[in-house]
Amino acid sequence: MRSIRFGAIFAVCSIAAVFCFAADDMPGRKELKRVDLSGAPGMEVITSVNEYHKGDKVPMHTHHGIETGYVIQGTMIQLPGKEPTMVESGSAILNLRDVPHAGFTVVGDTPYKTVTVHIVDKGKPLYEWVK
Repeated sequence: MRSIRFGAIFAVCSIAAVFCFAADDMPGRKELKRVDLSGAPGMEVITSVNEYHKGDKVPMHTHHGIETGYVIQGTMIQLPGKEPTMVESGSAILNLRDVPHAGFTVVGDTPYKTVTVHIVDKGKPLYEWVK
C-alpha cells in the first residue's frame, strides 16, 4: 500500500513538473543545446528550433539577454489590431535585452520556422511574459 501511495505521489509530481516547465516555455520551441558562455560567468547560450502553425500565438515577451536567429520559413503573421504582414524566409532576428517583442498570431498557411540563439543570464527564466 505504501509503495502504491509513493508511486501515485511521484506520478502526480512528475506531471506537475512537466506542466510547470511548459507554462514557462513556448510549445513550438525545441531546445537543441545549452552551454555556459566561456569568459562570461553567469551567462549561457541556448540554441533552439521553433515551429508555429496557423492559429498559434507567440505571446509578447522579453529575455534576460539577447536573442538572435534566422527565419528558415517565413509566413504571414498578425499583430493585434494590425493588418497581416509577411515575415520573409531568410530574415534575421535580433531582440535586445528586456525589449518586448512578438505578440503575434500565425495567420499564414505555411508554418513559421526559425532557429534562435539566446545569450542570457544563467538561472533566470528564458521568457518573461509581458501582460
